[in-house]
Amino acid sequence: MPVFVREDSYVTLHYRITLDSGPGAGQVFADTFTGRPATLQLGTGQWAPNMEAQLVGHAEGTAFSFTLAPADAYGDRNPELLQRVTRKMLREHAGATETFTPGDLVEFAAPNGGRYSGVLKEISDDYASFDFNHPLAGSALRVDVSILGVL
Repeated sequence: MPVFVREDSYVTLHYRITLDSGPGAGQVFADTFTGRPATLQLGTGQWAPNMEAQLVGHAEGTAFSFTLAPADAYGDRNPELLQRVTRKMLREHAGATETFTPGDLVEFAAPNGGRYSGVLKEISDDYASFDFNHPLAGSALRVDVSILGVL
């Protein structure tokens, strides 16, 4: 009897996420087909909710593909999430001896004790510019999936 993915399942799968539009269109963002499979616990935020929803109802052993528009995946890019911070603030949050290069992912402490990350876009003597958008924001995604196991 086949086992089907539910909204609270643990799913072992291979997947490939390819940027279908936006910056980097055609680039593969993640691919487990060339290595070890992944395990997702649906409903915990490991994937965007609409990505997880595409898995629900599929049986163990099936392979399929789907495409999501940016708004249905990780949202559109938000220009308000492009921020400049002073070098002083950067030193306080990341350490006085740290060195950074554009493209680095830098983690900051939030006032509520949480953490958030931004990609360094440019750096000067006074300021550093960061993009705090999700790396997949603004891109349509093509996702190829092979469901190996469902619990």
